[in-house]
Amino acid sequence: MSKSSGDWSCHSPSFLLAWGLPVGALVASASLAPSWMPVVWPAAFLWMSAACLANARRCGRVHCYFTGALFLLLAIVSAAHGFGVVNLGESAWSVIGVVAVVGGAVLTVLPEMILGRYRGVRRPD
Repeated sequence: MSKSSGDWSCHSPSFLLAWGLPVGALVASASLAPSWMPVVWPAAFLWMSAACLANARRCGRVHCYFTGALFLLLAIVSAAHGFGVVNLGESAWSVIGVVAVVGGAVLTVLPEMILGRYRGVRRPD
């Protein structure tokens, strides 16, 4: 089995479930139900983080190590802001969204340009 055959980001159904669904939830809550953002955004970022980190472990996809960490950080920041633990200001949700889009794009492209697409993966015995 090639590494790409186990890569969820290369297969439409897996990709849509792992990243399309939470991105849709982020966009929908921001545009249709902003009062739900403190719950939806941390959950969506946590979901994407888990999918990235699982995919990194599964197939060794390099960018998933980086985007998994970014989405975990964004889950924590959005929960802390959304539940009033920290006040990041009126534009916090916009900034979090921009960091997710720009950071996600940069961390998807640059690590793989430098390190290659896949890393060695330990298979369970």
